[in-house]
Amino acid sequence: MALSLKNVSCHEQPTLSGGSPSTSAIMFSAGVLGNVVALILLEIRRRKQSASLFQVLVTSLVFTDLLGTFSVSPLVLTAYLRNESLIGMSDNRLVCGHFGYAMTFFSMVTLAILLSMAVERWLSIGHPYCYEKRMSKRCGYIAIALIYLLCALFCVTPFLGFGKYVQHCPGTWCFIDMHPSASEHKVFNIIYASCLLVMIVCTVLCNASVIYHLSLMYRRRKAHRSSVRRQRGHKRHRSIAKEVEHLVLLGFMTIAFVICSLPLVIQVYLNTCCDRDRHKNDLIPLLLVSANPIIDPWVFIILSPPVPRLLWDKMCKTAKFKPTQEKVRSIHPVLYQSKPPGDSEGGSVMKAYTEIPGN
Repeated sequence: MALSLKNVSCHEQPTLSGGSPSTSAIMFSAGVLGNVVALILLEIRRRKQSASLFQVLVTSLVFTDLLGTFSVSPLVLTAYLRNESLIGMSDNRLVCGHFGYAMTFFSMVTLAILLSMAVERWLSIGHPYCYEKRMSKRCGYIAIALIYLLCALFCVTPFLGFGKYVQHCPGTWCFIDMHPSASEHKVFNIIYASCLLVMIVCTVLCNASVIYHLSLMYRRRKAHRSSVRRQRGHKRHRSIAKEVEHLVLLGFMTIAFVICSLPLVIQVYLNTCCDRDRHKNDLIPLLLVSANPIIDPWVFIILSPPVPRLLWDKMCKTAKFKPTQEKVRSIHPVLYQSKPPGDSEGGSVMKAYTEIPGN
């Protein structure tokens, strides 16, 4: 009962009841830095080669994460700066409504884009003929527009009475009511959690199907090793490697989102269906959901294919002349035997050349 009264007071309290502004500032900085760096890397890749459908979807995901970070994090920092809760920052609950809408909207949009990326990979590997004939970058733009539209329409329903956005402790969070009493609010929570769960399951299944088809492609390539097909096999090996790179990136992003979103789905189901009154467990799923836009870009930065390739190219350019010198040593070892300490290799070569009779 005491926890219930505390939660009710959190819904309406005008000031903060704790928390640390340094944690929010670090999360905001990491999110902005990661998303900006990821967008720069995507722009570098786009200038080197035309963007593919997968790259369009990845760019939209990073842009969505950046937009979500800017939508909520500055409000949290402002609340700490003014020592006012989101309810206390406006008389008409506008700030809290915006925060709750942004949290719900971007959590659904992010997972929907991840699902579209998984479907794109599944079609590319499992149904290549249909993919080449019907899929294009235009399909990606249309899919992104539909995702934004459908999620926006669903998340606006709490303002119309179907669902409810409330403030959570310590006063820097607004999200759906995790313990609704009205039946229409419970239905909204169930629909929201079910949408997230269905998208998570579909994304995992698509990735599993891609892994299966890639293993079949590898086995077929390994089974045919004739001299005529060896050159074709080299190109196919490169295509398989590229698909594996995309799969690794998508897989780790999916794992990150599942870790960040599945606790929220479970908590919503438990609170709505089982009438649990443990409000202290609500904050952890909210923190995990807010951490996903920060994790996604760093996963892309670390695992994106251009990054190791760019580093490798840089290393090769730095050591560009080293293989040539090693080759000269192997051909003319006598020229390097008389090199005095401190002299350069070029000086030793010239000195050896001048000591040859007739020069």
